[in-house]
This record gives sequence, structure tokens and C-alpha cells, in this order.
Amino acid sequence: MVWYISLDYDTYEQAREEFVWDFPNDYNIARDILQKHDRDRPALYQAYPDGRRETYTFQKLDELSNQVAHALEERGVESGDRVAVVVSQKPANPLTHLACWKLGAISLPLSVLFGPDALQYRLADSESCVAVVDESMLDTVREIQDECPDLEHVVAVDAAGPLEDAEPFDALYEEQPKTVEIADTDEKTPAIIMYTSGSTGPPKGVLQTHGLWAGHCAAFCMYFERDVFDSVYWTPADWAWIGALGDLLFPAWHYGQPVVSYPMEGFDAETAFKLCEEFNVTNTFLPPTAIRMMMNIGNPTEKYDLSLEAICTGGEPLTPEILDWAAEQLEGVVVNELYGQTEANLLVTNCQEWFPVQAGSMGKPVPGHEVAIINSETGERLPDGEIGMIAVRRGDDPVIFQEYWNQPEKSEAARVDAADGGKPWHLTEDLGYRDEDGYFWFKARDDDVILTSGYRVGPGEVESTILNHPNVEQVAVVGVPNQIRGEIIKAFVQPVGGIAGDEDGLREEIQQLVKDQLAKYEYPREIEFVTDLPTTTTGKIQRRKLRDRSTE
Repeated sequence: MVWYISLDYDTYEQAREEFVWDFPNDYNIARDILQKHDRDRPALYQAYPDGRRETYTFQKLDELSNQVAHALEERGVESGDRVAVVVSQKPANPLTHLACWKLGAISLPLSVLFGPDALQYRLADSESCVAVVDESMLDTVREIQDECPDLEHVVAVDAAGPLEDAEPFDALYEEQPKTVEIADTDEKTPAIIMYTSGSTGPPKGVLQTHGLWAGHCAAFCMYFERDVFDSVYWTPADWAWIGALGDLLFPAWHYGQPVVSYPMEGFDAETAFKLCEEFNVTNTFLPPTAIRMMMNIGNPTEKYDLSLEAICTGGEPLTPEILDWAAEQLEGVVVNELYGQTEANLLVTNCQEWFPVQAGSMGKPVPGHEVAIINSETGERLPDGEIGMIAVRRGDDPVIFQEYWNQPEKSEAARVDAADGGKPWHLTEDLGYRDEDGYFWFKARDDDVILTSGYRVGPGEVESTILNHPNVEQVAVVGVPNQIRGEIIKAFVQPVGGIAGDEDGLREEIQQLVKDQLAKYEYPREIEFVTDLPTTTTGKIQRRKLRDRSTE
């Protein structure tokens, strides 16, 4: 049976009223996105900076992931086991995920930008037994492997020369059978753990199910203006994040459409336009920072033969100049904002065929998701115009997470009973309001997450790393507005008594420490040295006061 999520409705109101989630009884992500399409249809156009080009059909991805599944099974991976995927935009990344899902195992997307502390925490917390890692991450894995007692096998992608402590990815599966029996799953079977930013403590593992990527497809139809077939898709976003995997890659494959893959080391606007031209990209997910960098390229439609039709973006409110740029410089390309989070993604978006975009608004709720502004204590809906917690109704909604990995108390804290007696609400911890026309507007992050260059960064993790410096007494990290990156990370550092913060290279040492231990995008671009930090009566640092001081 060929099964697609469809929004074939005349109006938005009709779609909201009539759309329902209706999964096949034996639903499995890998079967859905690989086995229902024309076997010879291109699924992946793989490009490399050195000029190499490869094309993978749906049949090739299906057979290769079957072989990887056999190899993982030989190394002891069983249903429910965790396998980490620390690979950039290369075929090994989706192949490993697909292999896990065919086995009923749980895959763990992780970033190649992680330093040892960030990677070690996630591997140990998830109890991953296998890690498939890019060759650039091998030394990092070696450094922390002793602290990950469950990690029994390391598989290296594109590693040069012989390996003593890891297996090459290609050799792992090349002699394996090309068919495999897919595990008995449905849309509620656990499939993925993605880690949050760690805004109020250590990052939390978000357990999602096989229904997750199909659950993104209703929004996918909306922000790509319901024209999802006969298209080519690309995003520069890291394939470790839900914004790349869920906003573009796997929904595109649900519809049997090809995706362009390119392991870009740092976003480059010229390269982005060249890729769009070469592969006739029609639809793309671009973080706001990438859009702003592309806006610096003058007359793009004169320099490049573009096929672009629609851009989706998220992470911060769209400003009018982005919409104007797309309309004028890209000759009418549609730009649609979207909203979601790791725990419940793509809840609100735009579809200009159905209703006009409002600059600064996230859009309207996606069919299949009951989104509301509520009182987070009572579970009551709030009137239009009143600021409250953005929430989504739990129940059969496939994008809402099952639980935080090994943290039942935090799982329970993320929900509240509904005052109307219906299914409970999932609390996003984001504040906003709904206007009288049904548009949702984001106001503030209740958890202090920093949105920089499209990445969500938790201040707690950055603060913990900076406190490891022997000359730092106390620190607070906030996001401050930045025209290009949306926000940049700023650290208020209280040095140890007798230490002058602006002397002896302390600023550079702190920045390098964060780069080395966390991810490159998490280091504080600004550091202000202070003699003390504002705190509450219980000793909690008041980040809001520091943010306000930074914008005065």
C-alpha cells in the first residue's frame, strides 16, 4: 500500500476540521520512506567539497541500510538498543538511522561539532552500545571512550589508513546480505533519542517514536505550499538536529523526493547558491542566519540559474526585510516561518496558498496538532491576545515525545491536565499569544535558551564548562541580539579574587575552553568581566537582568 500524509483540501479551515492521523498497523519509518517508491528513483544526490558526486536510488539506500542492519545485529544490537550517529551530511548518516529502525533499535543523532564533554555526556547517558562516527570525531571518541562503559563498538566513516580501535564503515557491511526482515513496530514504537540544549541543567534525552517523521509531513506540505512532489530538497542544517532531519530530509523521502547532501564546514552563501543551481533545488530549509548571509550576495538570479520555489525557516521571528528580499531578489520565492521544539516539532507554520503571512508571526497551527495558549498551572485556555504558555494537546499526536530518557519526574513536569477535561497538554516552556485571526506570536523563551545561527544553546552547559577554568569564580551566560546571527552568546564572568579579567589572556582562554569542550557555535563571542552577579534571594542568577543590561 502506498501511504502518504495528504493535505489535499481546498481551505485551511477544512484541513483543520477533517485531517486525522491514520497510520498503517505495522508502521516502520524505514519501510515508509524507502520501500513504497519507484526503486530506481534518485533519493540522495551526494556532493563533496572536492568535486565528487554520487547518486543513491531508493533501492540502493534500502539495500545498503539492510546490510548495515545485519552488521549492527552481528555486533549485538537488538530491539531497543541505542546506536549513536555522529556523522555530517554523508550517506552513512541516514543509512545508520535506517538500519537501526529496521532492527527496532533506537538511533541517536549527534553533532560532529561536539567537544569531548558534550559527546561523553550523551553517549553515557543514553548507554549507546555502538557509535558510528565521522573520521573527524575519532580522536574525541578515543578521549572519552573509557567514560562510556556501554560503548562496545566504534565505527569510523571515511577514516584513512588502518584502524586499531575502530572499524571502517564500508568494511562493516560490504559482505552482508542485501535483504533483512524488518522488526515488528508501529507508530508508537521508540525509534529516536534527540538531546535538548540543556538550558536548565544537563541536556535531556527526548525519546521519540516511529511516527515522528511522518508527523512532520502535514507541516512540510504547508510550508512548501502543498507542492511537495516533483521537487528537489536541500538544507545546510546539521543532520544531527530535528530541524534538518524532520523539517526536510525524512519528510522529503516520505514523498519519494530527492535530497541534496553536502558536508559544508561552515556556511558559505556562494556555495549555497551554487548547490541550488547545480541540482535544481526547488525547496529548502534555511536557518535565519543562512538567509541573512545569502542576502549579502547581490543579484543572485542574474548570477545563478535558480529553480527555487519555497524556503522554510525557523528559530526566530521572520523580519519584513527577509520577505522583501525573497520577493524582490529571488523573484517571488515564498518564505514560510515554522515553529516547534525537540519535544514537539512543527506545530505552527504558514501556507500562503491558504492564508497571508504576517511578518513576525509563527503562523497558524498545523492540521493534526491542537495548539493553544494556556495557563501552565491550571491548564486553562487563555483569551486571544493574552500571553501564556504555548502548549499542544497530547494523545495520538505523533510529534509529541514519549518521555525524557531516564528522567520520569521531568517528563511529568512537561505536562499539565487540561481544564476542559480533555487530553493533557504538553508544555513547550515558550511564551506567546494567539491573535483574533488565529495567528500565533512568540514572545519569550521561558527556559532562557539562546538561539544563535539557528542553533539552540542552553546557557547551563556553557556555564558549567566556563566554571572549569581555575580563574573563574562565577559566570552567567545569556543571548544578546545580533543582526546576522539572531543572537550571540555573551558571558558575564566573575573572576577569582585578585585576578584581573581583562589581563593575561583570560578572555581568549575561556573562549577556547568552550570551543574545545562543547561545540564551536557555543563559545561566548562577548565576555564581560564583573565583580558580582545579580541573584535572587535563593542564590539563583538573574539572567533576565543581565540580558536587559546588555540591550540598554
